Amino acid sequence: MRTLRALIVEDDRAVAMVTRGFIERHGAFLVAGQAGTGRDALEAIEAIRPDLVLLDVHLPDASGIEVLRVARARGFAGEVVAVTAARDLETVRAARAFGVRHYLVKPFGLEAMRERLEAIRAEIERAEALGPAALDQRAVDAMLQPADRQRPAPPGSQLTLERVAAALEGAVETVSAAELAERLGMSRVSARRYLERLVLDGRAEVAPRYGGTGRPELRYSPRR
Repeated sequence: MRTLRALIVEDDRAVAMVTRGFIERHGAFLVAGQAGTGRDALEAIEAIRPDLVLLDVHLPDASGIEVLRVARARGFAGEVVAVTAARDLETVRAARAFGVRHYLVKPFGLEAMRERLEAIRAEIERAEALGPAALDQRAVDAMLQPADRQRPAPPGSQLTLERVAAALEGAVETVSAAELAERLGMSRVSARRYLERLVLDGRAEVAPRYGGTGRPELRYSPRR
């Protein structure tokens, strides 16, 4: 997979710096440019033709939604993540109308950004693998559905899937992806994908467990 070019559109330099750090940690993306105004953003999109724009909605000279509208009218077809404090229904709907499939509300953490970047990487990789050929219904559905909402294909074999199912069955209480990964000697990401596959297949259940601050932890159990 080629390195994907990202453009950060953010007028707050501190936020832009944090966002840059998150992108660079992912590894599949290169920060190819940064803009702090709507005018600079449009010029950068024309010059760079990025694969991904991380777009703030509140810019000093324009709305990020207006920037996106103009960019789309000029032929920009890349992916966009709205990275903003704006959370009103009108803004979210407008963003969606111009092809925004990923929306991050400030403040956000590394894991939230990583999930969006990974989903976008998978979407772009899938689109480029399909190429210019005519698509059948299944391929069209796959293109229109975000990668992170599709049935996850396990990263290994059916045998490993059954190992995960057996470990889940043998657990005395609910387990997290990290706990199961440690028991089976696999990565947490792989364990989570297998667990999600079991949930989608109706063989497992998942429920959040709320603790202190931060995001709830997802706990898995076999479906009885």
